[in-house]
Amino acid sequence: MIIDLHIHSKQSDGALTVEEIFKEAKRRNISFISITDHDSIECQPAAIKATARYGIQYVSGVELNVTFSHPKYLEGKPISLDFLGYQFNAEDKALKAKLEQIARYREERAAKILSNLNAEFEKEGISKLTKRDFDEIQATVDGTLGRPHIADYLVRKGIVRSRQEAFDRYLVKCDVPKYPLYLEEASQLVRNAGGKIVLAHPNDPHGTSLVAFTKLLPEQTQIIEEAMLPYIDGVECWHIRNDAETTAHYLRFAKEHGLIITGGSDCHQKPIVMGTLKIPDYVAEQFK
Repeated sequence: MIIDLHIHSKQSDGALTVEEIFKEAKRRNISFISITDHDSIECQPAAIKATARYGIQYVSGVELNVTFSHPKYLEGKPISLDFLGYQFNAEDKALKAKLEQIARYREERAAKILSNLNAEFEKEGISKLTKRDFDEIQATVDGTLGRPHIADYLVRKGIVRSRQEAFDRYLVKCDVPKYPLYLEEASQLVRNAGGKIVLAHPNDPHGTSLVAFTKLLPEQTQIIEEAMLPYIDGVECWHIRNDAETTAHYLRFAKEHGLIITGGSDCHQKPIVMGTLKIPDYVAEQFK
């Protein structure tokens, strides 16, 4: 059985539509998937309908960006962490309302980031981005607007050569704080909608993770024990950027604390890595 419970669609920052994801999953003989768009559940009705047509088991998903701090690290300054919501009612009114609020904030944030970019461009003698540029960026987005969309536009404009260069040269420096969703509220929203909440890629060296606090695995799980256990139901133990030590450590930790265990490629289809991780069948059993 091939499982992938961390996939992004074009509704957030993936390259494929829901239909294209299911077609590709079928081609790859993937049996169980979840589309976990960033702060968006707009694709869930279409995904749920597609399950019968393609004969693929599906569980509703979302990836929530959470503002998190710990008094022992970074002098209590907050970092961003990602949490995956699964098996919730995609029509839950409170969850939908909060995500709509976050989506509106994303657009306001994007406008502020563009303003910061223009200040940098002025220093470097680069033509400023205009309202037309902003409209063109928005036209490329099917769901929620984020920094990756701006990065891709800077590549198309020839200002940078890659998305990574856009972040390294401009988007980190020109960032604006994300919507302040805290773990307690995120957990309540998902659980009240009948779902489960899972800490995503806790040791991702190149992403949103506990590495921002510490690279030491025992210290990471101590943070979870001290500040997260009442609010989470599971941990993502398989991820495309995990090494064997990370997966083994988090598997032991999850089993010790009775947490559900999930895994996924975090596929944005650039390139398509969907279904490439070896995730055991019992992961699917947890959602029955």
